[in-house]
Amino acid sequence: MTIEDFRRIALSLPEASESAHMGHPDFRVRNKIFATIPYPDKNLGMVKLTPDQQKRLVRLEPKVFAPVIGGWGLRGSTIVHLDAAWRNTAPQDLLEDSELLD
Repeated sequence: MTIEDFRRIALSLPEASESAHMGHPDFRVRNKIFATIPYPDKNLGMVKLTPDQQKRLVRLEPKVFAPVIGGWGLRGSTIVHLDAAWRNTAPQDLLEDSELLD
C-alpha cells in the first residue's frame, strides 16, 4: 500500500475529507480525525480503532499494525506499516523487484 492508496481508500468513505494537522495530511468525518499520513514518516499511517479492534489486528498482523505509543495508543490509535500492507497485496512480479525498495 502506498500513501496514495491510503489516501484513496480514506477519501472513498462516506463524508470523508482531507485536511492537515501538525504538518501532515489527515482524514476526517464531520471534522473528526479518523486517519493520518504520514505518521511520523512516509512508510506509516495512523487509523483510529477501538481498543478491541486494535488488539485483534496487532495480534493477527503484528508486522502491519502497532499501537501508537502513549495514551492515544491505549485509546485505539493504531500505526499501519504501509510497506508491510503493500507487500501483503502486491503482485508477485512486484514483490520480486521489491528488494529495490528495501
